[in-house]
Formats: sequence, structure tokens, C-alpha cells
Amino acid sequence: MKIKICGLNPTRDVQICIDLNVNFLGFVFYEKSPRNVKLQDIETLSQYDKKNSSFVAVTINPSNEFIKKNLIGNFDFIQLHGSENKERVSEIKSMGFKVIKAIKIKEEQDIDLYRSFDNADIVLFDTPGMEKSIEFPKELISKIPKGEKYALAGSISEDNVENISNLGVNFFDLSSSLESLLGYKDHHKIKNFINKINEIKN
Repeated sequence: MKIKICGLNPTRDVQICIDLNVNFLGFVFYEKSPRNVKLQDIETLSQYDKKNSSFVAVTINPSNEFIKKNLIGNFDFIQLHGSENKERVSEIKSMGFKVIKAIKIKEEQDIDLYRSFDNADIVLFDTPGMEKSIEFPKELISKIPKGEKYALAGSISEDNVENISNLGVNFFDLSSSLESLLGYKDHHKIKNFINKINEIKN
């Protein structure tokens, strides 16, 4: 099972996630978001020993200039939430990144869009509302492709992760369900979620 936690604060949340072996640590670059990372905080990330964790820059249609100025050397993955096509994925990969391409799922036919991004390292099946805590339609979870390359986001929590896991999903992306205040991760909730995952694994 793989876990990605999104919307982390570069100074407050990183060490606990590394210590708990969270696979992917996501940092949001989207000015309208309450989880938006201040550009001057990026350099904080170089102080951490990541161990087995990867740092992910979560973006919407990032320009080459933004990538070169802020992301190169600081992040392992770029997550794309915009209108990027397959060629753009290849272009970003050629800058030295792995790519997570998010696909918004409203109805079953949207799932097939993943076939257009076979060059992405990971495909994230997400709900249509960027950071709006919309639940992923249960009837579609069983229809998404399964495996290490495919992740699911959308109101996953300690309470429902076992049921979702029983539908074959083993890569979970969480954000707001691990907060007690909007934009602030609750470290107790993070620990409890990881404990639950370890319980399911065992």
C-alpha cells in the first residue's frame, strides 16, 4: 500500500510524515488554496533527510519558468492538475521529474482518459472539485485500474479506507480528511490513519 498526503506545510508537517514512512509528501502551489506553499518556504525542504519519502509539487499548468526557478532540485515529482496533454507530460519528464497526472472523474467514461497518459509515472483518479473534499463515487471505484501506478483521491479517511481497500485500491491520496482546521494538518489524525493502514496490511 502507498500513501500520499497532500497540502503539507514545509516546516510543520514534513518530519512526522517521513518518520511515519509516508511515501509521497505533497506541497500545493495554487494561490487560491488555503494550503498554498509560500515560495520562500521551499528551501526549508532541503534540510530534511527524506529517507524513502518523495516530495511532490502539486501544480496546475506550471510554466517552464516556474518549474526551473522553483521546483528543480527541490522535488522528485510534479503533480499536474491542469489541461496538460501527453506531450506536456513528456516535456516535464525531460526536465528530470517524475510525473503524477491527475484525472478528474465525474462519470465512468472519464476513467478511460488514463490511457492517454501512459507516459505518466502515476495516474491519480480525483474528484472534480480541486480541494473541495468531494467524495469519489463509490460505484466507480471498482472500475478504475488497480496497481502501483494508480492512486485514488477524494474523501478517503481512517473510517472508510478499509472498505476502499477491499475494492482493490492500494494507493491512497489524502488531504482535508487529515485536518482539524482548514489548511492545517492534524498530526494525531495522520498517526491514526497510518496505524489503520498498518493494521490493514497485517
